[in-house]
Amino acid sequence: MPNPSATQTLSTQTASSLLTLTVAPAKVVRGAGVLHSIPEEIAHLGTRPLIVAGNRTLSICQESLQPIFLAEHLDTATVSYGADCCETSLKALHKAAQEHKADVIIGVGGGKALDTAKLVAHQLQLPVVTIPTSAATCAAWTALSNVYSESGAFLYDVGLLRCPDLLILDYDLIKTAPQRTLVAGIGDAIAKWYEASVSSGHLQDTLIIAAVQQARVLRDILFQKSAAALQSPGSEIWQEVVDATVLLAGVIGGLGGAQCRTVAAHAVHNGLTHISGHGSIHGEKVAYGILVQLRLEEMLQGNQLADAARQQLLKFYAEIGLPQQLADLGLGNITLTQLQTAAEITLAPNSDIHRLPFPVALEQLMAAMISTTAPHQLKVKN
Repeated sequence: MPNPSATQTLSTQTASSLLTLTVAPAKVVRGAGVLHSIPEEIAHLGTRPLIVAGNRTLSICQESLQPIFLAEHLDTATVSYGADCCETSLKALHKAAQEHKADVIIGVGGGKALDTAKLVAHQLQLPVVTIPTSAATCAAWTALSNVYSESGAFLYDVGLLRCPDLLILDYDLIKTAPQRTLVAGIGDAIAKWYEASVSSGHLQDTLIIAAVQQARVLRDILFQKSAAALQSPGSEIWQEVVDATVLLAGVIGGLGGAQCRTVAAHAVHNGLTHISGHGSIHGEKVAYGILVQLRLEEMLQGNQLADAARQQLLKFYAEIGLPQQLADLGLGNITLTQLQTAAEITLAPNSDIHRLPFPVALEQLMAAMISTTAPHQLKVKN
């Protein structure tokens, strides 16, 4: 069991992790209605699956998945991961897996369910299958699990030995999720460009160059297709955006490693979880964090391109419904003490914000956090 030092251990990913890349799941099955074809795939990995899901997803598992598994003579047990991917849940799931004599773990649900399933499988050295029920994150793809407190505060992440053994992306299942989850997934995925280009755009490693360029492609796909996709769930363009948020975003982290994965936008997310709890979802806080990062680049570097990028994002966010300021995250009445708490955690010694090419002081970060919608700064000619 990992032994974090509370909020001080904000990332276990280091530059050395680039030497051993965990690029992709061993197998990806995607399409509309593919759930009915998965028992045979899972049977190659084990015959006693433990299905890990959230409370709201348990009914899907019991009504849809278990009958399918029975046909393949798979002896399944289903258990809720609880409120969050937290240490209490992990201990309970260890016990459940041992009592069931599980030989494969299946995660079904959103990012936290999938992170929990991956981490349990990693700790028990079992194969893992991920079945996302929304397109809110790329957790179904990655060799990474984020661990939170029971109240939803981010504590630390764990780099896993490998990506999932099998990823099942069923568009029919994803389509049943609230549209808000796909919007959040767009916010989480588009952050890849703004973070990777700052942390790694200058590097010459071949795979990092590929990751940064893929992040640019991902950004362009989302700019061009998101609005139309949200208007026509289940359509071809909607599927392309789902592929972008769940799959392509994962590819970038796999090729580039931690160096390309997170910088200030995700660090701001981590800080906000300590004051917002479960009030907003991951990609919404990350999307807001991009604006904070760009604001820091404007304020501390005089970067006019960052200013232009922020204005472009504000227009895009308004079009698809992503948060532009703290009030949009339900934090309109935030106190100065709460803001300072979030900023202090964002700036913790091991935080990914320190991948920015310039230092950030507490007061500067707080100023950026409350000015994400600042108007375009026109440069006056002499």
